[in-house]
Amino acid sequence: MATDADAMGLALAEAALAPATGDVPVGAVVLAADGTVLGRGHNLREAQGDPLAHAEVVALRDAARAAGGWRLDGATLVVTLEPCVMCAGALLAARVGRLVYGAWDEKAGAVGSVLDVVRDRRPSTGVEVVAGVRAEEAAALLRAFFLERRPGSGPGVTPSRG
Repeated sequence: MATDADAMGLALAEAALAPATGDVPVGAVVLAADGTVLGRGHNLREAQGDPLAHAEVVALRDAARAAGGWRLDGATLVVTLEPCVMCAGALLAARVGRLVYGAWDEKAGAVGSVLDVVRDRRPSTGVEVVAGVRAEEAAALLRAFFLERRPGSGPGVTPSRG
C-alpha cells in the first residue's frame, strides 16, 4: 500500500458495506509490514448477532487466519473510526505495531478521545498511532448513517481536532 490515505480508502470501502445489514459503517484493514492486505472487515454486529463483531476484530481475525497465527507483529491496523476499549485491547493482544484511524470517537474512543489504551505506558506496547487520516470522509459516513435512522442525533464523532 502506497500511503496511509490509500489504505484508509480500503477501510472506507469496507465501511460502506456495513449499512446493508443495518450495521454502523466502520471498516478496517490489516496490512502486513510489506504493505500487503492481510485482513479486512466491517461491522457485523447486527448481521451476526455478535457483540464482538466490530470491524477491527473482524479484520484482525481475518489477518490472523491469513498469517497462520495470532501474532501480527509489524502489522498496521487501519480503521475508519477511533477504536473502542475492546478493539484497542484486541490490537494490543495481536501485537499490532501501528494503528491508523480516521474519525475520532468522542463518546467511546480509547486511543485519545476518552481513554488512551494503546499509549498507556504501563503495558509498554510501542504502538505507533496516526490519527485523522481521511477523517472527514469517515465521519460523513457515520453522520449519514445515523441521520437516516435517527434524525437529529448521531454518534460523537469528530473529523478533526483543530
